[in-house]
Amino acid sequence: MTFEPNALPTLIGSLPLSDHVEATRLILDYMPEIPLWAQLPGYPEERLISQFTEGLPGIRGKGDSLYFDTEDPAFEQELLSFYEQYLGVTEAGLPLKESIFAFSGRTGRGFKAFLEAVLQADPRPAALKGQITGPFTMMSGLKDKVGRLAFFNPQLREVIVKSISLKARYQAEEMKALGHEVILFLDEPALAGFGSSAMVGVKKEDVITDLTEIIDTIKQTGGIPGIHVCANTDWSVILETPVDILSFDAYGFFDRIVLYKKQLSDFLKDGKIMAWGMVPTLNEEDLEKEVVSSLKAMWDRQVKQLGVDPDMVKRQSLITPSCGTGLLSPELSIRVMMLTRDLSRAIRGIS
Repeated sequence: MTFEPNALPTLIGSLPLSDHVEATRLILDYMPEIPLWAQLPGYPEERLISQFTEGLPGIRGKGDSLYFDTEDPAFEQELLSFYEQYLGVTEAGLPLKESIFAFSGRTGRGFKAFLEAVLQADPRPAALKGQITGPFTMMSGLKDKVGRLAFFNPQLREVIVKSISLKARYQAEEMKALGHEVILFLDEPALAGFGSSAMVGVKKEDVITDLTEIIDTIKQTGGIPGIHVCANTDWSVILETPVDILSFDAYGFFDRIVLYKKQLSDFLKDGKIMAWGMVPTLNEEDLEKEVVSSLKAMWDRQVKQLGVDPDMVKRQSLITPSCGTGLLSPELSIRVMMLTRDLSRAIRGIS
C-alpha cells in the first residue's frame, strides 16, 4: 500500500438527515479530500444491520426486527439461489451490479447520490470512502427464530461472510471505476463485546478468519480495507488480521489501545494507517465543550504516548469523529464535521 493520508479528515458514515443529496453536499463541503457516501438511519432500511441484509437467504422482518427463519420451507431454495448468484459472480463472470450483492434502489440512495456528486467534485478527492457492517457485528446482531446468534450456525456464518465480501467488492468496484483510491471500512461495534459472557464460545481465530476473507476480497479489488470499532475491544483481534487501517475512538479509549504499543508500532512500520477518532460523538457535553485547540493538545499527548516517530504517525493517520453522527441533532452533526476538518488542518499546519 502506497497511500499516505497525512492526517486528512474523513467521517464514519451515518448522518441525522433525511435528504441524501443534501447529506452528500455537506460531506463534500466539509470533507472534500476523502468524502464518503452517507447512511441515513432515519430510514429503517439504512441502519447498521438492515442496509446490508438484502439477498440473504431466510432473512425475515424489517428495520431493526430482522431474523433468520431457517425452518421456512422456502429457505433451501433461497439458499440455492444465493449460491447460484455467488458462483455467478465469482466464477461465471456475472457483473456484480446485476447481482443480489449490489445495492437496490431502496438501500442504495446514498451511494447513488454520492457517485453522481463525485463526478462533479472540485477539487478532485484524494480518495473515496465507503463502509459496510462487519461480519461479527452482523452475526451477533442477527438471530434465528429460537434466539441463537447467527455466528453459531455454520451455514449462516458462511453465507454472511460471503455476502459481505461481495457487497464490499461491489462498493469498491463502483468507486474505483471513478478513478480514485478507495477506502472501505468494516464497521464492527459489536467487537466491544468480544470476550464477554454473552459471547462465550466465540473463538478469536474464527473472528480473524471471517474478517480476513473480507479484507482479502477488498484488497483484490484494489481497495484499502479498514476496521472501525467505536469502543474498547481486544485490539489484538484486529491487529492480527491483514487490515490496512485501524479506526478507533481516540477520544474515549486511547488509554486502552495504547496498551498495545508494540503491536501498533509494528502496524505503522508496515506502512499501515491509524484512523484517530478524535472528535467525540457519543456524549453531547463532550462535543459542546471541545474546541480545535483542546483536541489538538490531546492529539499531541497521545502521539507522544505512542512512542513512535511523530512524523511517521502524522503521515500514516486519518482524523475522524469517534463514531457516526446519526443519533445527534443536525446542528451537532455539522459541528462534528467542522471540528474534524479544522483539527485535521491544525495537525497538518494549515491555517
